[in-house]
Amino acid sequence: MTQRNWSDGEIHAIVDDYFDMLRHELTGLPYNKSEHRRILKKTIDRSESSIERKHMNISAVMAVLGLPYINGYQPFRHYQKALFAAVENHLDVDRQFYSFLTGEDIVPKNQSGESLDESNLEIDEAPPSRGMPEHNFSEDIRRIVNRFEPPAERDARNRALGKAGEEYAFESEKRRLYNLGRKDLSDSVSWIARDKGDGYGYDILSFDGIGDEAERERWLEIKTTNGPKTTPFFITRNELTVSGEHPDVFRLIRLYDFGRQARAYRLKPPLEEHVHLSPTIYRATL
Repeated sequence: MTQRNWSDGEIHAIVDDYFDMLRHELTGLPYNKSEHRRILKKTIDRSESSIERKHMNISAVMAVLGLPYINGYQPFRHYQKALFAAVENHLDVDRQFYSFLTGEDIVPKNQSGESLDESNLEIDEAPPSRGMPEHNFSEDIRRIVNRFEPPAERDARNRALGKAGEEYAFESEKRRLYNLGRKDLSDSVSWIARDKGDGYGYDILSFDGIGDEAERERWLEIKTTNGPKTTPFFITRNELTVSGEHPDVFRLIRLYDFGRQARAYRLKPPLEEHVHLSPTIYRATL
């Protein structure tokens, strides 16, 4: 039996439904995925499993754009131009929500300077697997994607988001060391980027805090995004140089899903073993 293509009306209906659920999830309001699927079936003649897969397809589009997606609807690749176009149209109409998704307008309320518990930050030693295949988009889809600011550039430009991530890591490090019984080390944690500037190649000076190396320094460079774990990010030449010259103390902390529940993974030099580095900016001299 030939599978029936989704009409433009069906796609726009399910995209609107997806963003309604995402808005509820990110603002902490309750919602029920099954109930949303049942309501959609009244206007879309599709099975619940088909609706669920399409929701997962939308998550895949969101992941490509470096934006948060619904927990429980993990990205399932089945890209189509109409789906990208519907997501683009929705975000164009609701620019305020798009700014909320990227962290441009609103810094998450529980991540903006309040006393933070270390349990709020989950650090995974394992970064995303290297060697993920590049997206082989059609030219039509690529044009739509290119209308959005690249996620790495967007996050690097967003100083408020970057500062919030640094503050979150700063407070978490102080709390972690305090909970280990090392108040002296907790009091010595320094927010270098804020107090001394960006030229040091890292943001936070902290300490190991455990065992024989408890007092060993840790230089933490913080990269923050509201997007998922796979969202790309920028590394400056200075940060890369410092990581190579001081591999024993330098650590890159990637904060992701920051607008919902900040999680993180840690990269230890050499960074080239974990990420693919590609030049994106060139200096032109006469």
